[in-house]
Amino acid sequence: MNQRIGLDKEKIEMKPLGDSALVIQLGTEINTAVHKKVRALTILSEKHSFTGFIECVPAFASVTVFYNPLIVKRTYDTENNSSPFQLVRFMMEEIMKQLVEEKEEKPRIVEIPVCYGGEYGPDLPFVAEENNLSVEEVIEIHSSGEYLVYMIGFAPGFPYLGGLSEKIAAPRRSSPRVSIPVGSVGIAGNQTGVYPISTPGGWQLIGRTPAALFHPKHNPPSLLASGDVVKFVPITVEEYEHYQETTR
Repeated sequence: MNQRIGLDKEKIEMKPLGDSALVIQLGTEINTAVHKKVRALTILSEKHSFTGFIECVPAFASVTVFYNPLIVKRTYDTENNSSPFQLVRFMMEEIMKQLVEEKEEKPRIVEIPVCYGGEYGPDLPFVAEENNLSVEEVIEIHSSGEYLVYMIGFAPGFPYLGGLSEKIAAPRRSSPRVSIPVGSVGIAGNQTGVYPISTPGGWQLIGRTPAALFHPKHNPPSLLASGDVVKFVPITVEEYEHYQETTR
């Protein structure tokens, strides 16, 4: 059975983002309880979208609703005394009254193959030394975890994952790399993530996946979505190369 989600209205903040978006702040901490509210509101908003609605973008503790202000104004402001932001805020308040947590919903589990260390993970020895562990222990800890996708951001398809063990947490590099290879798996603080495209970055690189996390021509283009659970599966260099050859 579904259970209604209790929202403390006094702790929810709605504020404009420019003239065509509204940010709904549902909390101030990164945790699964707030994530469930973010996830539920995102699904509900897309299911009951209003005329002029463009999209919802979930983050760690907020949901940003993008809309066309001209369409919203023309459609809903029949007395011409409200701004598009006021109109959207009212509609989102009504939508939030319907928030329920789907208890029976199971997260999608996505296994991502990773070749750890060597040229694919040049910072793996640093992460091991930083935590007084062996390279093998870092790989074991990293690949045995289950990581919740809190949000997609920074770059197209880049997943922000929760659940990294404190045993292998490591600081960002003091000097970011100008270009990170596609598929690089990194650690920064108590987070881990995968670079879907080549970008500058300061995360400690511990491995690389041959799997593509971002397909511009696919719908949706991102392999992962908020609410998914990621499992990293260690593979050898030979398996990495074979995977690349068979997916070209």
